[in-house]
Amino acid sequence: MILIAPTEDTETCFALRREVFVAEQGYSAEGEVDALDAKSHHLLAMDDSTPVGTARVYIEGNTAKIGRVCIVSARRGVGLGADLINAAVALAADQGAERVVLGAQAQAVGFYGKLGFKPYGDIYKDEGEPHQMMERLL
Repeated sequence: MILIAPTEDTETCFALRREVFVAEQGYSAEGEVDALDAKSHHLLAMDDSTPVGTARVYIEGNTAKIGRVCIVSARRGVGLGADLINAAVALAADQGAERVVLGAQAQAVGFYGKLGFKPYGDIYKDEGEPHQMMERLL
């Protein structure tokens, strides 16, 4: 059974992000951990003692920004990503957020749309990859 919960174990979250974003997807390691990490809430998905996914939630005013969402490749396609996003939205609501935003990789816009997010703004590049800002009102 997979448990998703807030964590203080940021090193495990960072290791998952390096595995998915840097090693697998080719993003630069320099920008993977940034100043927002110290100000964010972190979620960790665990399958027994094995970390399988993470996300961070940064709250500013009444808006929460979900970011650095990743699932290890062996666990994709089984609904864990949706569970992780729903846990992040619930955390944001618990913190008093009225709006949740995220920068979706272009190929994931449909996935986030099914979870109640709507696109806004222009498509932009993040390390060469097209992204779309999306929001969900709480």
